[in-house]
Amino acid sequence: MTGAGTTGALVEVDGLTIDFPTQSGTVRAVDGLGFTLEKGKALGLVGESGSGKSATAFSLLGLHRGTGAELTGSVRVAGTDVLNAPDAELRRLRGARAALVFQDPLSSLDPYYAVGDQIAEVYRVHTGASRKAARRRAVESLDRVGIPDAARRARARPHEFSGGMRQRALIAMALSCSPDLLVADEPTTALDVTVQAQILDLLHELRTETGMALLLVTHDLGVVAGSVDDVLVMREGREVERGPVDRVLGAPGRPYTRELLGAVPRLEAPGPPRTVSDPEILVSVDGLGRDFGRRGSRVRAVEDVSLEIRRGETLGVVGESGSGKTTLGRMLVRLLEPTSGRLVLDGRDITRLSERRLRPFRREMQMVFQDPASSLNPRRCIGESIADPLRAEGALTEREIVARARELLERVGLDPDWYERHPHEFSGGQRQRVGIARALAPKPRLLVCDEPVSALDVTTQAQVMRLLGELREEFGLTLVFIAHDLAVVRQVSDRVAVMRQGRVVEQGAADAVYDSPRHPYTKGLLAAVPVLDPRESAARRRARRALAAN
Repeated sequence: MTGAGTTGALVEVDGLTIDFPTQSGTVRAVDGLGFTLEKGKALGLVGESGSGKSATAFSLLGLHRGTGAELTGSVRVAGTDVLNAPDAELRRLRGARAALVFQDPLSSLDPYYAVGDQIAEVYRVHTGASRKAARRRAVESLDRVGIPDAARRARARPHEFSGGMRQRALIAMALSCSPDLLVADEPTTALDVTVQAQILDLLHELRTETGMALLLVTHDLGVVAGSVDDVLVMREGREVERGPVDRVLGAPGRPYTRELLGAVPRLEAPGPPRTVSDPEILVSVDGLGRDFGRRGSRVRAVEDVSLEIRRGETLGVVGESGSGKTTLGRMLVRLLEPTSGRLVLDGRDITRLSERRLRPFRREMQMVFQDPASSLNPRRCIGESIADPLRAEGALTEREIVARARELLERVGLDPDWYERHPHEFSGGQRQRVGIARALAPKPRLLVCDEPVSALDVTTQAQVMRLLGELREEFGLTLVFIAHDLAVVRQVSDRVAVMRQGRVVEQGAADAVYDSPRHPYTKGLLAAVPVLDPRESAARRRARRALAAN
């Protein structure tokens, strides 16, 4: 990557400014940005949520047309003046010369049509190929991105694919017309570490083999370390720093870049191990299991899990999607009734209590959900959502309830005067703080956090984790922290349980599990975690390729 305005570049962006209309005026998402990207090269566009990186990426394909956004400056892709080209010329550019892979493949794929048919349709639109040739190309594309038994899976619909497989299918669709440029917008967000590594390895292999250019948009500096040649760091729509990836990550020149790097969770121990002051057991799980489905088609989501959770500690539960960790968490707070085994809270067996008999224990067990946007009622103000658990207890007056809700807002770092605001008025990190405040309202002893930071950028992630640590100390909480990100879990956990296919395959003190893992599955998870050293990242990619070849 060189400075903006270099001739012969595949992508040339110069003085790009993007304004979005709002009720009160306009919001400037991108402010005077410029960069170039050569064919065969990879550029990482990095920044927090709201930095303008996705808006920049979408502008390369002219996706702002019809949105009311105002774009000025210059954007040229494969010789096309994107900001001024006729619609017909833009349609020829999209797919054929430049393709986009979105963050959420499930919302990008039509749920009613087979995946292969959707890829074939894209290929036909841009090439005019026959149906037979397009179907053949779809199967070839799926096979190229590592979909096993591609001819058969091409007939499957999106819901029949896992998250990683759906992302591969979306990449296959983008590559079907052999584009010169692939724009990948957060392509690995919320994926398991092993699946994330597979997707990043795939993008690297495709770029090496085809010579296409890659613009990788992400908030995770660990993702770009082994995937791009250059990095451009953005903040509030402007460039903060850019340069070769090893220089920017190894010796960042700007304080904001250093701040981003400092917020990235690492596999190394965060400090001396914390001594859990109370060795008593708060929660005991013995042979816990849970089945889903009807007779003849039942699926065992959790099988024979036994563990103990001590008062005041944080137990990290890690594993890939489908490992059973969320199901286990929901059983711990009795949102799901176990099919088998025993669940004991402070010496009292609550495994199969009826809802009426369980009600007195509800306040002692609370949960913070992964997606605060869907767990908060969009029609109710956040203060009322926090106050609801207090009203359910019936022990406080309305004035006391409102006062307590306002106190909780302030404690989680939000302005108590925001009581009347609604969820859509908050960022993702702020909504997660609201979810934490609501869970704290009944003064629980056990707080189960299910992927509470998986969709947040690294600085917001660090803030939420720090808040949870403070609240644990302040309120004497016992935490169960569920996540697929092993680096995040290492930063907050005293002990760790590793789950695979519904079972706990390894558990113990965090230092022991991370520094000396015994189970091959744990070793594989740790080996897939992104690292900030580009050379180490490349070495790990070569090791994964060698292992796959054997």
